[in-house]
This record gives sequence, structure tokens and C-alpha cells, in this order.
Amino acid sequence: MKGMSFFHSRMGAMARAIAAASACAATLAGCGSSAPLFTSDGRPTTVVQCSASSAWDNCTEHARAICNGDIDILDQSDVEGSHKLLFACKRK
Repeated sequence: MKGMSFFHSRMGAMARAIAAASACAATLAGCGSSAPLFTSDGRPTTVVQCSASSAWDNCTEHARAICNGDIDILDQSDVEGSHKLLFACKRK
């Protein structure tokens, strides 16, 4: 009977692990509906947030510093007191 108890406790632990993984996947799925991760030509995208009280140029310059050069701006918006800039680094 002791073997059955061990089996049942292992199955319970496995069920809890599966439930936790499912909860994480559901949480991440909500994040997946935001900006695309890659451009249509395969370049990764990045989002920079800057204070809405500053000029858009500050976000653009920050993005250029990340890329060490030119960027393609894919989207820009004002959300909850922040400028959000979605961009991809230009190919060199």
C-alpha cells in the first residue's frame, strides 16, 4: 500500500505542475497580443517608453542608441502618460 501512496503523491505533484504551467501559458498569451516580436523581414522589434512630458525626439534618440544607428519606426503612441515607440534596427 505504501507504493500506491507514493504513486498518488507523484501524480498530485504532476497535476499541480501542469496546472501551474497552464496558468503561466494563459498569462503569457495575454501579452502576445501586443506588438509583433519581428518585422515581416525577420528583424526583431523593440519598444521604448519615454515620459510624455518629454519630446518624441528623446525616444527616437534612445532607440537609435540601442541600434547604434538608424531605425525603422513601426508604431508610436501615447499611453498612460508615456510615449511608446515600437521600432526595428535598420539592416547594416
